[in-house]
Amino acid sequence: MSSSLLPAGAPRLGLGLAALGRPGYINLGHGQDLGAARDIDSMRRHTFDMLDAARAAGLCYFDAARSYGLAEAFLGGWLRERDQSPVVGSKWGYTYVAGWRTDADTHEVKDHGLSTLQRQWPETLGALGRQPDVYLIHSATLDTGVLEDSAVLARLAELATAGVRVGLSTTGPQQADTLRRAMTLQVDGMNPLSVVQATWNLLEPSAGPALAEAHAAGWSVVVKEAVANGRLTARGLTGQGDVPPALATVAADLGITPDAVALDAALNQPWADVVLSGASTRQQLNDNLRALHIQPGGTRSAELPALAHEPATYWQARSGLPWT
Repeated sequence: MSSSLLPAGAPRLGLGLAALGRPGYINLGHGQDLGAARDIDSMRRHTFDMLDAARAAGLCYFDAARSYGLAEAFLGGWLRERDQSPVVGSKWGYTYVAGWRTDADTHEVKDHGLSTLQRQWPETLGALGRQPDVYLIHSATLDTGVLEDSAVLARLAELATAGVRVGLSTTGPQQADTLRRAMTLQVDGMNPLSVVQATWNLLEPSAGPALAEAHAAGWSVVVKEAVANGRLTARGLTGQGDVPPALATVAADLGITPDAVALDAALNQPWADVVLSGASTRQQLNDNLRALHIQPGGTRSAELPALAHEPATYWQARSGLPWT
């Protein structure tokens, strides 16, 4: 099976809707980006505008999930009105429970059991108005047991046989272990999983070797959180409140924003098939798009690996980001 998810010649940048489909998210400055207009109709219009801008720039991979508020419904409405051709990925395993509030005690509830999969697959079909091209276990980890659940795996194998690219997204400091376990699965002599969406960025590159192994085995690799939920942007909260000095220096020398440098670093990984932008505004998207036009070697990437944190330290900091 080919690892490609995109049409030939398409930009390898995609748009993730985690910050667009609900009024609260953990990206730095998310509340500032959305402003006061957070009612459903306003956010639908804003999401349509972002999808229009992304499509006009040539992007053709859009990523949603059941837990991203109304992201699937917004994307489905846009697909019906505008363009059916983009590649669409979605995820199951979390349920959105915040009730359109940013101050909710709990925003999403995780459950990787068969009943959740059986409920959320038709919900996704209804929201999107069509079958997603890619369907992932949302934030699979070894401790949820989802990779040992024969009933879940059998259902995912049915979807794979029906033409859906099935896989998993990963999270936490043990992403590599989870992925390597996923690569060994067998259902009736085949592995139903063939796509992984993982966090990789200049602060947390530890999954890189496992992602390279997956890509070499024919899996498709989608990179999420390449700007570390805003920590690798001009809003970064690293150190004393600034982006890492090496990143800021490279960005200034190139006349671009730090996020473009961070995205370029992900795009330069030979195993990365798609890298997601999590932009909330057109300006952020325009800044992110600059990553597609950096000359090879232009980021002086040898200066950047020293930014990496210990995985446990990185994920602890991420877990403390506020919902805004």
